[in-house]
Amino acid sequence: MKIKLDENLPAALSRELANLGHDVQTVPQEGLAGRSDSRVWEVAQSEGRFVITQDLDFSDIRKFAPGSHAGLLLVRLSSPGRGALRMRVNILFENEDVGAWSGCFVVATDRKLRVSRPHPSGTGSRRS
Repeated sequence: MKIKLDENLPAALSRELANLGHDVQTVPQEGLAGRSDSRVWEVAQSEGRFVITQDLDFSDIRKFAPGSHAGLLLVRLSSPGRGALRMRVNILFENEDVGAWSGCFVVATDRKLRVSRPHPSGTGSRRS
């Protein structure tokens, strides 16, 4: 999976996800740190990258409708320390079929995972 890791996630995740076989680029590595969310999104989509972020600016499923992008994982933990974030994302990428998340809007909390997939007809979305 081609991934764009937002600047609000631990840099160590880049190496860890790469070790799992993913092509990972980070916002800081590309000189996008501090740039607008819309610019980061634009670059990620032009590269066909799945975005992983904690930024609530990406939380509107209407704006980021499943099927309208390469995919988005919004991580929302009650205590989002660096270790907790690394652990949660690693657990997801080791145990879930993340390859099936292409085009999906995914929200991960401490204990839950919600995957909104593109609707088969191309309109709307369905959750799993």
